[in-house]
Amino acid sequence: MKTHKNIRLVTIITLLVIQVVFLTMIAKEKYEVGSFAILISVIIITVAIFFGYRYLDLHHEEYGYERIGVAIWVPIGAVLCYSLNIYGGLGSVLSAGITGTVASFIPVLNKDSIYIKKLPGAIYCGAFVGMSSAEITPSIGFVIAAGSLTGVLFMVSKNLFLGIGGKLGTLAFAGVAMVSLLYWLFI
Repeated sequence: MKTHKNIRLVTIITLLVIQVVFLTMIAKEKYEVGSFAILISVIIITVAIFFGYRYLDLHHEEYGYERIGVAIWVPIGAVLCYSLNIYGGLGSVLSAGITGTVASFIPVLNKDSIYIKKLPGAIYCGAFVGMSSAEITPSIGFVIAAGSLTGVLFMVSKNLFLGIGGKLGTLAFAGVAMVSLLYWLFI
């Protein structure tokens, strides 16, 4: 039970830190370097996000994880969308739309399968990774790495942020941001 609680806490803190860093970079870009307004803005945003995570009913109390067999479809959706976007020249929005639409018809293949009914969400989460611009995701290897990390986040966040719009996009953003940081640090 303690392990599950720690996994949940690490997931929430990771997403919180990524959001705060991203919003800080936006504020820093807008204001002059060393501006006091940046510090105040970051503090207000951080406090608001913290209280949102802490006091809003965003999570179920039980600990549940998505099966790895479902999460493995996140990088598959990412590669499919990226391929349509970059190699097919369709653009990111159309590529994500095609990927999501095709994924939505997968449950028709076997209406009784609980497993197959879970695949469209995972594939669509991957589509958000794959629709990143070519400047952010320079290679298919990057997309596979970001999709895999997003798949792990998808797996551990099954009972987090329920009923909140933007969960799949937030997970995809977190995966791409973390892999971008790793590429920047080590490659």
